[in-house]
Amino acid sequence: MSFDLHKAIQNDFFQCYLYLLETLPLVKLYALTSQVINGEMQFYARAKHFYQEVPATEEGMMGDYIELSNIDVESSREFLRKFVGGVGKAGTNRALDCGSGIGRISKHVLLPIFKSVELVDMMENFLAEVPNYLQGEEDRVEMYYCKSLQEFTPAPQRYDVIWIQWVSAREGCVLDCLDSSVIRDLNILRSLIEMSGLIILQEERQQGFPEQCVPVWMLAMQKGPAHS
Repeated sequence: MSFDLHKAIQNDFFQCYLYLLETLPLVKLYALTSQVINGEMQFYARAKHFYQEVPATEEGMMGDYIELSNIDVESSREFLRKFVGGVGKAGTNRALDCGSGIGRISKHVLLPIFKSVELVDMMENFLAEVPNYLQGEEDRVEMYYCKSLQEFTPAPQRYDVIWIQWVSAREGCVLDCLDSSVIRDLNILRSLIEMSGLIILQEERQQGFPEQCVPVWMLAMQKGPAHS
């Protein structure tokens, strides 16, 4: 898998914003512009500002829903096992943890399967906590990338698996003004995946989460066949 999907999501962003403007007039009060704050575009600067207040702990990574961590980890492990470590499946040499935070997914999901991992996150204080959090497994982290995902381009063919968490779905698209995230409907995600040249191997809805949580979907993707 490549970051073609991420590029497609970037291109789709302002279409989602126009949808929000049409359906939720209140969103017009939220200045989502190209204004630069501290050298960064306002939308992304708001996201970084939000996470500056988040503690570098498991509780912080889970947004105070720490009781859901084990459910999430077990589901993620089970889902990943279907696509790695066998004939015709992905290899187990190196994985990339996108939006890694302190390495919760690397520790509990990726490192038990892969020989090494690399982590990318925009928050320096999260990455600084990774060696302490991994408790003896930190030598298996080959690289730390302190970058936002929109600024990061992975080396081609370097990773057996690229893990991106979370992917949420809801009707239409929903803007969270606190952390500058956009939740897209599952059909919108499918369209973006198709446009980026990827194919969906499997999709499953996360079970065991409270009803008040937005639905969380797990999607496995790979590069589709080249077209002449």
